[in-house]
Amino acid sequence: MKEQIEKIRQEYEEISAELNRPDIFSDAKKMGELGKRQAELSETMENINELERIEKAMTENAVIINSEKEDPEVKQMAMEENIELSAKKIIAEKKLEKTLLPQDPHDTKNVIVEIRAGAGGDESALFAGDLFRMYSRYAEKNRWQTVLLNSNVIGIGGFKEVIFEINGRNVYEKMKYESGVHRVQRIPETEKNGRVHTSTATVAVLPEVEEVELKIEEKDLRIDTFCSSGPGGQSVNTTKSAVRITHIPTGLIVSCQDEKSQLKNKDKAMKVLRSRLLQMEEEKKAKESSDARKSQIGTGDRSEKIRTYNFPQDRITDHRIKQSWSNIKSILEGNLDEMMVVLQEEDAKRKLGK
Repeated sequence: MKEQIEKIRQEYEEISAELNRPDIFSDAKKMGELGKRQAELSETMENINELERIEKAMTENAVIINSEKEDPEVKQMAMEENIELSAKKIIAEKKLEKTLLPQDPHDTKNVIVEIRAGAGGDESALFAGDLFRMYSRYAEKNRWQTVLLNSNVIGIGGFKEVIFEINGRNVYEKMKYESGVHRVQRIPETEKNGRVHTSTATVAVLPEVEEVELKIEEKDLRIDTFCSSGPGGQSVNTTKSAVRITHIPTGLIVSCQDEKSQLKNKDKAMKVLRSRLLQMEEEKKAKESSDARKSQIGTGDRSEKIRTYNFPQDRITDHRIKQSWSNIKSILEGNLDEMMVVLQEEDAKRKLGK
């Protein structure tokens, strides 16, 4: 981290010197670029300066504590102050580490979340429903808005598939660690013999992509309409409001049927399609730089088993960081903050090479 600090300090000082040159005013473009970069580095410099102030004070106190001539009462005060400063140093280091990391350009974006039932029949669909409610309640606690895009409900209340968007501040920054296979171990309500079953559901968290960010040619799309259906295939409406979009170059197919309006379903389907296309491109890039991918927690690999929800032992284990939490009921009620913070901190450590 010391090398990174010195590089940032040097860059900040060079930019400040450039901006103080009289001739910089004749080049508005360069001045704007330098000013933007200086603003980006200013928070990091504040964190660096704060950490150095703490370390300097701790060093001065250490001199007092180790001095044979110093009054015992003054030594005691210095020791007590260093205990407080030590706690502040840990906080300052974490803040600095976060600003030293390369900013993920998607962190500020809304997300599209896709949850699909995996192995386990109806029990996996019920678990998919549990995950949907967990994320919906987590969104509520963060004052984010949840909008249902598409769902395939089974008769007993679960989902074969549910796709929804979450809108709010820095949603992707927190939600990006949820992509992967979620496994549940519990006794299903339909199990008469009390045996524990293992089921899975897959979660994909995609940053929402604006139309201007990703241009899709009309000629590359095949759009079909059909009547939407509910549980058991029962017709829900007699008009062809449901929309299925096929992206011909990639073969990706997206369907939306939850709105009564065909136009609204098309708009929602296009949102999902844009996000999936971006995800495909980023997964391709990630595989090309596999070392960088392995150093991160939020790889977005949908085939990776990331978490087990063990009901008999009241334990949730995240396999990526090998850490467990109790109180499954509370976590499924959307109390994910503690887990999210640990994942963010561990991801930061790995990216910093700790």
